[in-house]
Amino acid sequence: MVIRLFVTGGTFDKEYNELNGQLYFKDSHIKEMLKLGRAKTPIEVRTLMMVDSLQLTDEDRETIAKNCIKADESQIIITHGTDTMVETAAVIAEKVKDKTIVLTGAMIPYKFGSSDGLFNLGAAVAFVQSLPYGVYISMNGRIFSWDNCRKNREKGEFEEIHP
Repeated sequence: MVIRLFVTGGTFDKEYNELNGQLYFKDSHIKEMLKLGRAKTPIEVRTLMMVDSLQLTDEDRETIAKNCIKADESQIIITHGTDTMVETAAVIAEKVKDKTIVLTGAMIPYKFGSSDGLFNLGAAVAFVQSLPYGVYISMNGRIFSWDNCRKNREKGEFEEIHP
């Protein structure tokens, strides 16, 4: 069974501009990460957009949901910025009922070398294959129902709302 992976941007794919100190998007690192992680599961990658999640619009979220609906695959991973991951998950959950969809992200860009992104991507690959239909968020080895988690900005991690 093939897993569909949609790239939407977020910290996963940011790079650092040494001249001006800003983060920016160039190319997705997902294929490199899958190769580094020696992923043997068939995964089809498609970049939908390269956007910081704070810049995502309602139209962008609709585009993500429509691509989930149109995908032939029933197991979907979405790389996404952590700041508005829950908002995007809500739109997807409203529209898609017959697939297992896992959103994941990173707190530190992959290119920094100390990123949690590689671990989060690997966990998402495992979770999407083992969970029933629904929309989930996977961060730091944990899996959350999309409607029972939030990003704790003080701790820099995701947590359950109602443990």
